[in-house]
Amino acid sequence: MGHREDLLAGAKRCLLEKGWSRTTARDIVAASGANLASIGYHYGSKDALMREALFASMGDWGDDVEAALQDRVSPSATLLERFGAGWDRILELFARHQGLWRAQIEAALQAQHDPELREAFAQAQPEGRKGLVALFAGVDEEQVDEETAKVLGSLYMTLVSGLAVQMTLNSGLTPESADLMAAIQRIATGDHPERS
Repeated sequence: MGHREDLLAGAKRCLLEKGWSRTTARDIVAASGANLASIGYHYGSKDALMREALFASMGDWGDDVEAALQDRVSPSATLLERFGAGWDRILELFARHQGLWRAQIEAALQAQHDPELREAFAQAQPEGRKGLVALFAGVDEEQVDEETAKVLGSLYMTLVSGLAVQMTLNSGLTPESADLMAAIQRIATGDHPERS
C-alpha cells in the first residue's frame, strides 16, 4: 500500500480503538507507519482523514451485513422476514463493531460544530438510506427508487441509529427482531392500546 492507503487504514484502526475525539494525528501516524506531513499532503488535514475513515468504516460494516444476509435469507422471503433476518444480523455485527458505532455517535455530536463533518453526514444519508433498503429488501441499490429510499430508508436509518445509541448506553434494552416485527405488525393493523 502507499502512504495514502496506509494513513486511511491507520485512521480506521484508531477510530475503532480510540474513538473519534481521542484520536490524534500522532496516533494515526503511529498506526499507519507514515509520517506526520503525509496527512496534510494526502488528505489536507487530520479531520478530513478522519471523516474519510469514518465513512469508509461504515461502508465496510454495510458490506459485512450484506454478505451475511445473502447466506441466510431465502430469495423468496417476505419483506418482513427479510427485515427480521437483517435485524438479527445487524445486532450480531453491532456487538462486533461497537467501536465503530461509538465513534459514529461521537462524530455526529461534533457535527454541529464542524460544518464539513455535518455536510459529509448530509451527503452520506441518501446513500445510506438506499443501501439499507437494498439490504433489507435483498435487491441491488440500483433497484431502489428515490421515494422508497426516502420512506423505508428513513425508517431503517432511524432504527439503526437508535440501536447504536441504545447499545452504547444499555445493550440490555436493545430490541430483538421479533419485538420489532411484532411492533410493525401492530402498527400496520392498528392494534394499539385503547384510550381511556
